Amino acid sequence: MIQTMNNPDTVFADQKVLDNLFPAERSNDFFEALFGDAEEGAYDISLRYGSYDAAGGTLRFYLDLHQRPGKCLACNLTHGLPEVFSRHPIVNIKGLATDVTKLLGPDVQCTDWKLGSTQQEESARHSIPLTLTIANSQ
Repeated sequence: MIQTMNNPDTVFADQKVLDNLFPAERSNDFFEALFGDAEEGAYDISLRYGSYDAAGGTLRFYLDLHQRPGKCLACNLTHGLPEVFSRHPIVNIKGLATDVTKLLGPDVQCTDWKLGSTQQEESARHSIPLTLTIANSQ
């Protein structure tokens, strides 16, 4: 358990904070790199906060995939995305993990992160769980 840390439930309650961590334009940048045209993308990616488990030292976030108008989210290969996202420089999960811990305090570091399997939460939204393991750097 980390002794000196800002409360994650408070820090990440503000959608503006999450939008700054994972800006909306990153979706277009991702599809521009992938397909050469941002308009080819079937979804927009946003960051959603889930929970903090103090006993386990983990933070849970979700990368939500929101279907774009006139596109088919179910027709895309969203189940292979955790592997793609884990190493794609534009999505930059490692950088995201670092930015998250900076907001929690100077003594907090991310010791590990993991993307889970894609979940279909509704027809127009799929989610990829992101778990960060955090610890005191002192």
